[in-house]
Amino acid sequence: MRMSTSDQHTRAVFELSSSLDYKLFQLKNPDRVVLDFDDARLASGFQSPGANGLLKDVRTGKHGKHGVRVVLDMKAGVQVKSFLLDPAGGNSHRLVLDLYPSSDAGRAIVRRTAPVGERKVLIAIDPGHGGKDSGAHGRGGLEEKTVTLAIAKRLAALVNKQPGMKAILTRDDDTYIPLERRFEIARQHKADMFVSIHANSCPNHCSARGASVWVLSTHGKESEAGKWLARSENASDLIGVSLDNRSHTLASVLLDLSQGASMQASKQVGHDVLGALKGIIPLYKPSVQHANFVVLRSPDVPSILVETAFISNRHDERLLRSSSYRQKMADAILKGLDRYFTTTPPQGTWFAAQWAKKHGMQIASTTDATASVDAPSRADANVQDLHKVSSGETLSGIAHQYGVSMDAIKNANNLDGNMVRAGSMLAIPAG
Repeated sequence: MRMSTSDQHTRAVFELSSSLDYKLFQLKNPDRVVLDFDDARLASGFQSPGANGLLKDVRTGKHGKHGVRVVLDMKAGVQVKSFLLDPAGGNSHRLVLDLYPSSDAGRAIVRRTAPVGERKVLIAIDPGHGGKDSGAHGRGGLEEKTVTLAIAKRLAALVNKQPGMKAILTRDDDTYIPLERRFEIARQHKADMFVSIHANSCPNHCSARGASVWVLSTHGKESEAGKWLARSENASDLIGVSLDNRSHTLASVLLDLSQGASMQASKQVGHDVLGALKGIIPLYKPSVQHANFVVLRSPDVPSILVETAFISNRHDERLLRSSSYRQKMADAILKGLDRYFTTTPPQGTWFAAQWAKKHGMQIASTTDATASVDAPSRADANVQDLHKVSSGETLSGIAHQYGVSMDAIKNANNLDGNMVRAGSMLAIPAG
């Protein structure tokens, strides 16, 4: 276990020999953060760190017959965010806890803050290939760069018509743009999401067809399809695998812990987009796939790559030529994006404001850039707080944190089951 402290928060990092499940909950009077690990043991020579930042002490003990409990005694109330990281750059599996001071340490409720305003979420749309790089070719002569630009332009038009959204294109004509420049455009504009549009292909005119969605893999455990894509796209400079200085720099950026949250968001939006694609074309892969695409390597912008169909398949090539199919593809991607931002609204955006209004909350009408969410409005006096779900949190743990029942939270948020999704917002009813 390692500790570090900044002006904003205290971070605890647990080094793990393998991935594992854990439960996290908080207790008051005194303030404690409790971690329960099933089927786990402390490594030989494990030492608890001393007081550090918000942390007063760390205690360990048994949990059940074969588990470990770790108790973090805090100096005051805290807000906790947690996430798991896969091995990378010589590091093992890790569990990261970020501990932020609560604005109201004397209460069990942790108040969240949000910037004032209703800015639009910015979607960076990247038409794959372009210029001297035509991408893959269909047997009927259709070029990938033509398809991707057509779909991207349709998607951008839809995004710009959508309340609370705005689009930028990495290219709007037949121009070649280096790979690193594509995601740098998204970062420079401070985009909330990066969507790269492509058309898949396979060698020797194989029968593969359908759409798929890809997110970044940092540990090289791609599927066979991912490995082939990495090899084929590398020929047209889409995948960067050389170990030059720039690649080392990018790798070090990817290892930064900030990438964990971005990759988690990428998986979530990828799942939403994939679900929307099901209705218009058979899926090549039924789940979000992973590959080491250069264009997905932005360390702080959630990024997905959509393979709209197999241009090497005669049937899919006919679809990709079709104006109606291109429109359906753009509609489906927008539907997935809208679902993601509706359930996972960034603070200070139109989507966050709509979420707050739906649950009877009000944004403080002040020029203070860090104005907090007000107490519940008269429209819904039974809502006591907003909670943004962190990775690893469970509905039972959230209910315990606020002292309300799971059923009460489910009823307040129209949840059908006990699953909660990281990044989503929950209305917490009064106890």
